[in-house]
Amino acid sequence: MNATFFLLPLAAVLMLMMPLLPIYKGITTGKKAKHAVVFNLCAFFGVAALMVIIPMGGFVTLAEAPAAAAAAMESGMTIGSGLAYLAAALVTGFSCIGAGIAVAAAAPAAIGAFSEDPKAFGKALIFVALGEGVALYGLLISILIINNL
Repeated sequence: MNATFFLLPLAAVLMLMMPLLPIYKGITTGKKAKHAVVFNLCAFFGVAALMVIIPMGGFVTLAEAPAAAAAAMESGMTIGSGLAYLAAALVTGFSCIGAGIAVAAAAPAAIGAFSEDPKAFGKALIFVALGEGVALYGLLISILIINNL
């Protein structure tokens, strides 16, 4: 057995663990936080190295790929339909993230306004509901994408 089959995955795993080093040391703010970019680049290159190492080790083979491609063609799956499912997932995910950010900003302000003036409850609730509407619009778009398949 060659030493590279042991050292290359070890180096990739070490590169993947580099972003945890500032967290372990407690460095989260200030000048030292600028070094986090270097650690994140190490993680990126660690993932890229694993993408090269795993096929070299024989963990992934192409023996079953033609059979899987033939089964996908018989079922009617194409690259376009796969991308449509990916688009539907991304629309739903990003709209929910946006709605979460909107509600996180609007809800505390609504609670503060309600605590000062109980008459402002209806007005404050509208702003929170508008933030949640973004997630509903994303879900609606993803349903429309899936229905067109």
